[in-house]
Amino acid sequence: MTSGAPLRLIFPFMVPLLIGNLFQQLYNVSDVIIVGRMLGVEALAAVGAASPLFLLTVFVTFGLSSGFSVITGQRFGAKDMDGVHRSIASCITLSIICVTLIVIFYNIIIDPLMVWTNIPANLVGMSKSYIMIIVNGLWAMMAYNLLAAIMRALGDSKTPLYALILSTLVNILLAVTFIGPLGWGVPGSAYALVIAQSISACFCITYIYINNKNLRLSAKDFTLNPKELWEHFRMGMPMAIHFSILGLGILFMQTVTNTFGAETIAGFTASIRVEQLATQPLVSAGLTMAVFTAQNYGARKFNRIREGVKKMSLCSLAYGLVATVIIFTQGENVVRLFLDNPSKDVMNAAHLYFTYSIPFYFFLGQIFIYRNTLQGLGMGFLPMCGAIVELITRCGSALFLTPILGFMGVCLAEPISWFGSSSLFAGAYFYFIRILEKKAK
Repeated sequence: MTSGAPLRLIFPFMVPLLIGNLFQQLYNVSDVIIVGRMLGVEALAAVGAASPLFLLTVFVTFGLSSGFSVITGQRFGAKDMDGVHRSIASCITLSIICVTLIVIFYNIIIDPLMVWTNIPANLVGMSKSYIMIIVNGLWAMMAYNLLAAIMRALGDSKTPLYALILSTLVNILLAVTFIGPLGWGVPGSAYALVIAQSISACFCITYIYINNKNLRLSAKDFTLNPKELWEHFRMGMPMAIHFSILGLGILFMQTVTNTFGAETIAGFTASIRVEQLATQPLVSAGLTMAVFTAQNYGARKFNRIREGVKKMSLCSLAYGLVATVIIFTQGENVVRLFLDNPSKDVMNAAHLYFTYSIPFYFFLGQIFIYRNTLQGLGMGFLPMCGAIVELITRCGSALFLTPILGFMGVCLAEPISWFGSSSLFAGAYFYFIRILEKKAK
């Protein structure tokens, strides 16, 4: 990505990544559709009530793997293959340590979490079983996220896509089987998810071993080097904290929503799933910018970074306008997929959320672009600071507006936080890239 027209490099890299992210979201969407249509509103609400805890684990593993792999991408851009091998070994070592701590933490604190998040008593059993099966299978999620991040850092966005397509199909098949013929209920959905993620990780490992000699490691690469580990930890942990803060914001919003009852929870859950699918182009654009920036930063080509950011921002604006039209006209039809004959209250909750969040997708897209660009420049601390601002803005807006406006206050809190956080990231990007350019000269 260090030579040639930026968009001609970004889009071919981004498309497989986008398709992969869409399939990854289909994990959640297909599970929710299967649970809602086969088990009913309460089961859908139980999964929805636990979803922020699930997303928190996803964000942590994704943040760690994305942060760790930035070092890999920078060394690959600098053509330091020995450094790439040491980087991958450090990523694996730190991932094992971090996942172990996360699993222990969740097993200790899960019961208080059920209380703190205001999950209705009739949903607690299903919600707890769902989240704990996923947490105890977190090794599979982390393995796939790390392997995919490393391959993307070296310019391969297609292999992770193939793994996701396979595992998504397996996930749907297993979820239908576990929930339907076997009658495992909500836990069956969680078991299907973990098994499918394990398959995607195994696919990536097998592909690397057979086809990619650049990623084959030797025992000497795993010699623990405190300097190497700290360099990766310095990038990975702020990103994990950053995504954890975002996850806490979603958890807080779900906690507030849980006070409105099962119908509103179900409508909110369905609309959030639709939004997660709709915003994947923005997520993919951000991930691509992290790789693009890291490699060009390693090659000290700052003009290319500026050009890439400018053009992707314009693309983000165009997509936001298109997404607004599509979701306003078709969003409620998609929500109907989640339940057989949804009630008026469910549809009203989904419609209200769409009305106040969709027009502000441009600001959400700017968050992804600027945040990942800063990450590619090696500034892992700044995205964490931006996430704190986003958390404070989101929670503060919800606390202030919900007592006055009801569920509408929850819906308004999202775009308010997007505007505040995108402004901070944009200012930080323009300030620090000038400093880096001066230092390079």
